[in-house]
Amino acid sequence: MSIASVKKHFKKFNREQDILEFNQSSATVDQAANALNVIPAKIAKTLSFKDKEGNAFLVVTAGDSKIDNKKFKEQFGTKPKMLSAEEVVEQTGHIIGGVCPFGLANPLDIFLDVSMKRFETVFPACGSANSAIELTCLELLEYSGANAWVDVSKDWDESLQESAEDSACTN
Repeated sequence: MSIASVKKHFKKFNREQDILEFNQSSATVDQAANALNVIPAKIAKTLSFKDKEGNAFLVVTAGDSKIDNKKFKEQFGTKPKMLSAEEVVEQTGHIIGGVCPFGLANPLDIFLDVSMKRFETVFPACGSANSAIELTCLELLEYSGANAWVDVSKDWDESLQESAEDSACTN
């Protein structure tokens, strides 16, 4: 799977050529921000969880946010329980550091956190620890096939918000 499956996924949208590959790691939020020369908040990090029945699902949040346990439980009816590294690879086909909501090994529910709506564009990984793509939130919603926008994060800096008229993510 990994970056090859993501490239195949984006080929359906004629966007595979927009995947960026780096000579350095982009596995962490800070490394990705450094590789892209953007603030860490604009990195769209994909987190892998288990629901009440043990089924995997993904939540994509802004790079400067943390999961809010209370909001998460209200939204999903369970405490946040992350997948192990082995389960992440098994469920997504991507290694930790390259996990994204594209080109997945299995069909998974995907949720996008409102923390990203501050920005005109965000940068999710593309299946490897040295890749990313720049997308508007509307593109992220479309290309990921996400179920819904959710509010399950905290500690993100609202002052980093781009102006509404510049942001394609505010809708």
